[in-house]
Amino acid sequence: MVDARVKFRHLQTFVEVARQKSVMKAAELLHVSQPAVTKTIRELEEVLGVAVFEREGRGIKITRYGEVFLRHAGAALTALRQGLDSVSQERSGDGVPVRIGALPTVSTRIMPRAMSLFLKEDTGARIKIVTGENAVLLEQLRVGDLDLVVGRLAAPEKMTGFSFEHLYSEQVVFVVRAAHPLLSGAQSAFAHLGDYPVLMPTRASIIRPFVEHFLIANGIPGLPNQIETVSDAFGRAFVRASDAIWIISAGVVASDIEDGTLAVLPIDTSETKGPVGLTMRADSIPSLPLSILMQTIREAAAAIAPKA
Repeated sequence: MVDARVKFRHLQTFVEVARQKSVMKAAELLHVSQPAVTKTIRELEEVLGVAVFEREGRGIKITRYGEVFLRHAGAALTALRQGLDSVSQERSGDGVPVRIGALPTVSTRIMPRAMSLFLKEDTGARIKIVTGENAVLLEQLRVGDLDLVVGRLAAPEKMTGFSFEHLYSEQVVFVVRAAHPLLSGAQSAFAHLGDYPVLMPTRASIIRPFVEHFLIANGIPGLPNQIETVSDAFGRAFVRASDAIWIISAGVVASDIEDGTLAVLPIDTSETKGPVGLTMRADSIPSLPLSILMQTIREAAAAIAPKA
């Protein structure tokens, strides 16, 4: 039996603090005071009989017990949100909301084709697509703000409570503008990487470990002139206007390479290849519109897989 002392505010506050990793930020988003957030968390801990957060330096981190409870609290809030949405849709005639998180490589290469196929099904669903770093998208998926994430497979410790369906594999590439000096073949691309600005994926991005391991394995422990970014718009504009080198997932720049505005440096990056697919909460049951969209994503991925 559910303990009657656990209220909606306990779940909402707990999930938001876990998501923000900050009482202050959670309080701002929930429009309550910090003492109110702290009190609510303490009430929840009294009911559970364990601590769900602990101090870490000047911040806080979720405990092992908190991680366990988060999976269920997130699912409970998602179920409640879906119930409220269903009633609202029934009253207003609005379509079912479908919320998708997609990494930049998927947003540019897979989702446009998938959405074109999906719209032909005329489900009436309301689609929301957000792009961001993998860790951020997975956290939003965990707490119920997203229904599906399309991107690279995360590390095993990040996949607790999730299911993953492999679609295709993709590797990282080093791209430059079409007339870049390193394309002439007169210089070794590896030997001269440090001579140019290098756009690197941020430390929170899913491909950063692949890139770091690849560089170290090839005798490059660090680059003196690097810029961290996950903005494909900035990367594309900066590389086209300079001699910078962009280290990025192949799918993000596939169309730029095809039309000749960007070119791939002759560097074998096959060892950076990683699985791309569909990530969902293991306990979730997809709505009909989401199931249809997942199928159109599979079809879009199959169309590009031979080129991946």
